[in-house]
Amino acid sequence: MSGPRLSALVVVHNEEAQLASCLERLGFADEIVVVLDRCTDRSKEIAARYAQKLIEGAWENEGARRNGGIEACAGDWILEVDADERVPPRLAEEIRQAITDAAPGYFLIPYDNHIGERLVRYGWGGSWGVSATARLFSPGAKRWGNQRVHPKLVLRGTRRWLKTPMIHYVDRNISDMIHRLDRYSTARARDLRESGEIGSFGRNLRRMVWRFCKCYIARKGYREGGYGFLIALFAGLYPMLSYLKARLEDE
Repeated sequence: MSGPRLSALVVVHNEEAQLASCLERLGFADEIVVVLDRCTDRSKEIAARYAQKLIEGAWENEGARRNGGIEACAGDWILEVDADERVPPRLAEEIRQAITDAAPGYFLIPYDNHIGERLVRYGWGGSWGVSATARLFSPGAKRWGNQRVHPKLVLRGTRRWLKTPMIHYVDRNISDMIHRLDRYSTARARDLRESGEIGSFGRNLRRMVWRFCKCYIARKGYREGGYGFLIALFAGLYPMLSYLKARLEDE
């Protein structure tokens, strides 16, 4: 392909059920790089059909494995995609057009988030899903932090927006949402213990109420019915459960 080279980066841990559907949408990139983190299923076999680079290893933190993948990309621009995300053709075209003459920096991509087959547009936030995030960037413009869940981002350069949404299959059903809350809060509790800044019950109680109200009211989660209520509920519970696990449970 002419113009700037584009690398597509996918970081996975045991994603055999949906990895092929993700990777087959990335053929518009000049190279596909897949990072395999302690995979014990068929993820490597599937990735080998599509990727030009496979990187295997074991990383404790999400940020470290993502940064390793970024460093392995040879492109002038990098598109970071998760296994539960899909790049529709219109977004692929927009990405190619956007990077043609773009100055170094990053693009925010909007998200269409699904729970099962249901498109849920409203209510996301408070560490519980995103409506847009920086997934297209030039080398050096993005670096992940060391937190186990929701690592902080350091972004540099010009900030711009794309218009076409990424398709994101967040959870299959309500049980998946509950399991994700358990995983995230356990990982966050480990970060809190290691930092020595666990906080107080009162502060996290206030955060729980504030996050629920922000997702359900300010971000219009009420427009999604029961799903909007659940998103707001889990967004509120996340800091409180993380605090209680850090305070009451051992490592």
